[in-house]
Amino acid sequence: MLDAISLHEGRFLSLREIDDWEYATRPNATGVVGIFALTTANDVILVEQYRRPVQARVLEICAGLVGDEEEFADENLADCAARELLEETGHSAGSITHLLSSPTSAGMTNETTHLFLARGCQKTAPGGGIGGEDITTHLVPLNDLHSFLDSAPARGLLVDFKIHACLALLRRNGPDYS
Repeated sequence: MLDAISLHEGRFLSLREIDDWEYATRPNATGVVGIFALTTANDVILVEQYRRPVQARVLEICAGLVGDEEEFADENLADCAARELLEETGHSAGSITHLLSSPTSAGMTNETTHLFLARGCQKTAPGGGIGGEDITTHLVPLNDLHSFLDSAPARGLLVDFKIHACLALLRRNGPDYS
C-alpha cells in the first residue's frame, strides 16, 4: 500500500495525496452506516436535513459515522446502524440486515458506506439527532415512495442516491429480503 501525504488536517476532514491524486478522509471515523428503515406499517423512514456543502435540505436514509465517538469506538456496524436509527428518527428496529458495503465515492474519498435494511421499526424515542442536528423525519408509505421522491425538487429538496441504491437492492433480492 502506498503512503499518503497529508496536505491538510481539519476537524472533520483531511486532505491527502497519493501519486498526485488528492482525496479526502475522515480522521475521526472508520466508515459510514446507512439504514433503509421500514416501520411495522411498511412506511419508509426518511430524514431531511440541511447540508452545508450543497446548501440545501436533503432527503436521505438515516445515516451516521462509524467510530466517531470514543464511547462507540469498537461498536460493530449493525449496532451502530441501530443506534443511528434511534438517535435520528426515534425508531427502534425489529431486525437489521446488512445489504451492501461499498466505496462512498472512490475518486474522492477512501470512505466505505455500509447499507442496512431495518424492518419492524417502531417509534420508541424522540429522535431528531444529537449535537444540534436539525433533522425532520418523514414516514412515507413504500408504495408512495417514488412519487414522494419525484416531487422533492419542487419542494426545494435534493434526494440522496443511497435511497435509490437501497430500493434497487430490495428489488433485486425480492420483497422478503432478509
